[in-house]
Amino acid sequence: MKTSIRYGFSRPGTRSTIGLQRLLVISVWVFGASGYAFSQRALSVLLLPPALTVVVDNYSRASTADLARAEREADRIFGWAGLGVMWLKCSSGQRTVDTQQSCHRPIEVTDVRLRILPAPVVNKFQNTVFGFVIHPVLASVYYESALRLAKIDDAEFELPIILGSAIVHEIGHLLLGPNNHSADGIMCAKWERKQVEQARWGSLLFTSEQSKVLRAAVQRRTSTAGLP
Repeated sequence: MKTSIRYGFSRPGTRSTIGLQRLLVISVWVFGASGYAFSQRALSVLLLPPALTVVVDNYSRASTADLARAEREADRIFGWAGLGVMWLKCSSGQRTVDTQQSCHRPIEVTDVRLRILPAPVVNKFQNTVFGFVIHPVLASVYYESALRLAKIDDAEFELPIILGSAIVHEIGHLLLGPNNHSADGIMCAKWERKQVEQARWGSLLFTSEQSKVLRAAVQRRTSTAGLP
């Protein structure tokens, strides 16, 4: 499996996208073909979202296919928040020549280390139904907890969707801060039937305020990378 790089761009119809589209039209009218080529490049740069690198270690029995679907769902949710994600598969048996060097390099402040664990284990850190985080870069998600939630709601076939949502929830804690739960949405503390249904319908997302904080957190990490 090759490294998967997916970026989320501004949603069609938003004010920022419409404004940039108007700018593109004006540029074409004023500068002609050369202006159009320039505007396309400028548009791609302006719309490129803050990007987060997630280094994935799978210690559970989650299949490669299920984990890939979970990552695609996480991509979608982060994309709605205005973030892009690069996934590096670093588990034994999943590495390729392309990822060997990346997986062996030290974790940087711009990275997140994601562990998919089999089931909750006793440790000195606070456990939740999904997993736990250790600031600033480690997020752990329990595969069996996601599977159990899917079975309880008779949605086992949607396990990757629930697992992907749980991954987003825990990475969200790394970026938003500890104990940053909300009454509803992806950062809701306790997931029940309502949250599972929202996940299945694709509406379990970050709030607009949380999205703003997430983007600022990733930009802050990126701006401090390499500083002493």
